[in-house]
This record gives sequence, structure tokens and C-alpha cells, in this order.
Amino acid sequence: MTGEETICCAGEVMVELAPAAGERLYQQGFAGDTFNTAVYLARAGLQVRYLTRLGDDALSSAALAQMRLEGVDTDSVAISPGRVPGLYMISNDEQGERQFSYWRSASPARELFDTVPEVSPPDVFYFSGITLAVTAAGLDNLVAMLEQLRSRGTRIAFDPNYRPALWGERAMAQRHYLAVLPLCDMIFATSEDDALLWDIDDPSASQAFYREQGAAEVVIKGNGLTAYVSSEGEQYQSRADRVDAIDTTGAGDAFNAAYMAQRLCGAGIGESIAHAQALSARVVQHRGAIIPRDE
Repeated sequence: MTGEETICCAGEVMVELAPAAGERLYQQGFAGDTFNTAVYLARAGLQVRYLTRLGDDALSSAALAQMRLEGVDTDSVAISPGRVPGLYMISNDEQGERQFSYWRSASPARELFDTVPEVSPPDVFYFSGITLAVTAAGLDNLVAMLEQLRSRGTRIAFDPNYRPALWGERAMAQRHYLAVLPLCDMIFATSEDDALLWDIDDPSASQAFYREQGAAEVVIKGNGLTAYVSSEGEQYQSRADRVDAIDTTGAGDAFNAAYMAQRLCGAGIGESIAHAQALSARVVQHRGAIIPRDE
């Protein structure tokens, strides 16, 4: 791995409304779990493109402009005429923990896998459980695309990012996850999500589960700020220092980006975890999913 690898991230770009300094004031931006990761990968100097669908309205044009400003290639962004992107609003408690309200039922990203997208094979393809949920009707086409990419040497990275509200029932989510997991080389999971989705509440058991599905490298973000990594028979564990959080939105997405960026640039697992935890800690001290470029 040289750091010159190409990465394609797939998912949904949404309009983000994050609390601002004043009461009942919000700042508008663009975010989405895999999009956040794409931005932080690009800021780390990697070659990143984003696969999604947007509309032809002013907000979609602004989202495209933001991608280009961040150095994210937009050649894989398709346009759905007459459509507008989804929107979400962040609410935070006193500890900075976030809750979301969504308006995304007509998001054009839901149609991303209505057909099998033509994707020039990157070195790494990254998607998430939210990508899986919002495009659930296109599961067969997503699987076909992943199989095509793997056959041409692409490594698949996946963040399960399970959100029960996006699924009609847990059994449906499990069927979709089990369809894609055997195609994934790297997993970024959380103990919280694994407990909800698989009834697995131990990081070692989570690692064993994903290795059984075929993953070569498994990263578990456990409870208590501890990260656990299993790779090539080796086990790693690192606890992060606690910081005063303002908004936890995007912390996990940033963690994934920093970890992948370091690994793709040839860093060891211990160094990669340290960078991931450091960036995640910075993100939670800012409003919204993505730290402003001027900061």
C-alpha cells in the first residue's frame, strides 16, 4: 500500500442543519455517513470519488460544489431531474450526544442501485449499513456491483452502521447484511450496533462473527472509548482519552477515514488507531459532522 490508492465511497449526501451558537439557530451544511468519511479521506490527501444520486435543484448544485471544494471527485454522481436531496436536523444533549430528525423519504439516493452502476474499479470501495438501508430495494444490484468490483481486485470496506428506524424489521436488515458481508474485506463496527442487530455484546465475539463472514481486518469501536482490531491473526486494543464533546455527529465516520487513510499509506494498526481516535476526538468538539475547512 502506497497511499496512491483510489477510494470510492457510496451513499447519500444530505442537507445538514446543526445547532449554532444562538438559541433556535441552525447552520446549514452537507453531510452523510459515507460522505463524511469521503471528505476526511480527501483531506488526508487520498484520491477519493463519491457514488450517489442528487437532484437538479440549487441545494444539489451546492452539494456538488462542496464535494469539489473538498477534492472529492464527482464523476460518479448521477442526477435525478426534479428531485431534491434529503435533510436531517441534529439535536444534542448536555453531553453532546446527538439525535437526528430526518426528511429523506424522496431522496434520489434511494434509487442509487435501481440498476447496477457502472463504476471504474477503485482500489477500495467503501459503503455502510445506511447505504444498504436507503437503497434496500436495489440489494441484488448492489451485490452484483460488489462482486464485479472484487473480481477486478477492489477491496471492500463496510461500516454496518445499523439504524433500526430505517428498516421495517430486524430480520429484513439481517438478510441484507448477510448478503453483503461475505464480500467485505474490512469491517468497521460498533459494539452498540452489534448488540442491536446480532445480539452480540462482546468485542471479541463481534470480531469472530465478522471473520467468519470472510473479513480479513475487523475494527470494533467498543463501549468506553476502546477500539479493538483483529487483523491476520493479531489482536490490538487501544483506549482513547475522553474529551468534552459538543456534538458527537460524524465521530465514527471520521474514525473510519483516518484509520483507512493511515492503513492505505502503509501505517501499522497501532498508529492507525491513534490517528483515528485523535481525529474523532477533534470532530466531537465541533458542531456538525464535518469540521469547517478553516479550522
